[in-house]
Amino acid sequence: MAIKIALAGNPNSGKTTLFNVLTGSNQFVGNWPGVTVEKKEGRLKGYKDVTIIDLPGIYSLSPYSLEEIISRNYLLEEKPDVILNIIDGTNLERNLFLTTQLLDMGIPVVAAVNMIDVVEKAGDVINLEEMTKALGCKVLAVSALKGRGVREAAETAVRASVQAAGNIPCVFSAPVERALDKITALLGDRVPQTQGRFCALKVFERDAKFAEKISLPGAEALIQEAENARGDDAETIITEERYHYITGILPKLLKKKPRGTLSPSDKIDRVVTNRFAALPIFAVVIFLVYFISVTTVGTWVTDWTNDGLFGEGWHLTGGGAFVEAMEAFEAGGLAEEPAPEDFGLWAPGIPVVVGGWLEAAGTADWLNGLILDGIIAGVGAVLGFVPQMLVLFIFLAALEACGYMARIAFILDRIFRRFGLSGRSFIPMLISTGCGIPGVMASRTIENEHDRRMTVMTATFMPCGAKLPIIALISGAVLGGTWWVAPSAYFLGVFSVILSGIILKKTKIFAGDPSPFVMELPAYHLPTVTNILRSMGERVWSFIRKAGTVILVSAVIIWFLSSFGFTGDGFGMVEDLNQGLLAALGGAVAWIFTPLGFGTWDATVATITGLVAKENVVGTMGVLYGYAETAEDGAEFWDAFAANFTVISAYAFLAFNLLCAPCFAAIGAIKREMNNAKWTWFALAYQTAYAYVAALVIYQLGTFFSGGGFGAGTVFGFAAVALLAYLLVRKPAGKTKPAETSRRAAV
Repeated sequence: MAIKIALAGNPNSGKTTLFNVLTGSNQFVGNWPGVTVEKKEGRLKGYKDVTIIDLPGIYSLSPYSLEEIISRNYLLEEKPDVILNIIDGTNLERNLFLTTQLLDMGIPVVAAVNMIDVVEKAGDVINLEEMTKALGCKVLAVSALKGRGVREAAETAVRASVQAAGNIPCVFSAPVERALDKITALLGDRVPQTQGRFCALKVFERDAKFAEKISLPGAEALIQEAENARGDDAETIITEERYHYITGILPKLLKKKPRGTLSPSDKIDRVVTNRFAALPIFAVVIFLVYFISVTTVGTWVTDWTNDGLFGEGWHLTGGGAFVEAMEAFEAGGLAEEPAPEDFGLWAPGIPVVVGGWLEAAGTADWLNGLILDGIIAGVGAVLGFVPQMLVLFIFLAALEACGYMARIAFILDRIFRRFGLSGRSFIPMLISTGCGIPGVMASRTIENEHDRRMTVMTATFMPCGAKLPIIALISGAVLGGTWWVAPSAYFLGVFSVILSGIILKKTKIFAGDPSPFVMELPAYHLPTVTNILRSMGERVWSFIRKAGTVILVSAVIIWFLSSFGFTGDGFGMVEDLNQGLLAALGGAVAWIFTPLGFGTWDATVATITGLVAKENVVGTMGVLYGYAETAEDGAEFWDAFAANFTVISAYAFLAFNLLCAPCFAAIGAIKREMNNAKWTWFALAYQTAYAYVAALVIYQLGTFFSGGGFGAGTVFGFAAVALLAYLLVRKPAGKTKPAETSRRAAV
């Protein structure tokens, strides 16, 4: 018999970690019916017929957010066999509020008190037996991070799935219970008998979403009678009585060790969330992440990969002697260029091996060009940056797992709200550093329609993993591996989001108060290697999979269009790429980018192919500059690329490709989230226009202030700055209330 287990719990309670431990690689991802918010399902390891559903993290089942609506609808309509409720053991009071709601639903519940290792380390004691009696359901202690008790909790849930739901532990005051009994009678057979109490509670609370499905006119008089007896509104009555019940049983459940000092997390937060120190610390952290990933460790590994795997090969032994011989040859001390294989063991790279096979097989020139100059050059140029992505994603996963990323959201909320933005917008921004598609989808959880659309439009300004090769290429080829390029790309994205928020919020279509932001700040803890590697692996594998499909096809098309054209002898292969079809197509529109400093046909083509996938920008350059033929140390490829750019024009090229309309897949996500063709086109037009203006200002004013002279382009650059200044300081189209201070749910 198939069994469905629904995982439910507060955000940051460890629910997803538990899900990953229970399902391992048996996971599949989809969308909740009717909405484009990602859901995860997986088979319980060791059980073929047990499916685990990871519900969104929620604080309650009241319809205040999309996550709460999704979770409630799933529990009511899909009717899982059992709920495995994940409770954060470090904050029982807040977590038990959701537990009491889940117990009202008439579905068997098993409670797993997570982070029990943190509780014990703090010297606190949770009485599981007393908790089981108080809640009327089985309660177990687990540590999802360390795998402690996880299997037992899952097996207990499997056994509970065939049992009846337990008794309702939270009994309200007499006036409320009388009203609930009468409302349950009015509902009759409109709802399943097991859901009668929960549905009666929703009617009593005047739940708007529930009222859309069931109209119960006779209930209003009963609700008002209870309100008059208690002297408050119905929803507040239920909330207060739930917490009254929880605070009443809490002394029996939890024995806290007396503390004379702050917890380690609180001590750290006094520094990293300090009003004055928080932003500088955040800037330093992000700088170090991108500096190490792109400029130092990441570059060392990438160079090693490019020199070997996609270059001439690796010198396994005798490398030092070979280098000395090459230096002697270049200095004129040797008549013949030394061969690597003459200096010890040598492992040839992919281009060398494949080139040897093709030569031995006597293949045609066009096939050699397709394989070496098209497929290997295009895909190899992109895959060569995978080591840098590995390092970056390891850092990002570690920051997220240890709890610091939640603090960044809290820190930036204070800044965002000063400019009329919601702190919720940072969550899609954070996700977009991995991939813009889930980042755009994450905006669906923002209740305010204006804020949601604005977040959809700006989330892809952040440099995702696909844009990292562009950053690394510009940094290494043109700017000599300059340390500031990669961190500046991240902060350029953040700055663009804030600047866009200020500008758009002052327009009539986006005016209004920002959405409220409530965020859990989990206790700091050391991330596990398994979770970091899992997160890193998922992101990198997605990148590699795209390189093997979209980038491969794109590289073949780019090679064909660049290698074939019309000459005096008719249509055929051309020796000079400037005679190819691609040069003609790119040259026709290259003038558009001339004011930005990169009005060449090859840079234009690379920018346009980046709309298919951002990795194509580097892949296109790899094809056009013969990466497979010149990648012995990467220098020849980089020198050929850099010859078309100055430092300023290269950074303008980088800025435009980071900020303009995203790849086709992300555009599809934007279309789904906007659910409106006009809004989709508006979003793409805004992104591209903003990117164009940003690149124009960077190139024109950068050239002017570096002694490049004054011309028509300089005038347009200053005019663009003046326009941005006006949009920033002009009066809003509609009045808004003072920004509400963000609320922090402290652990």
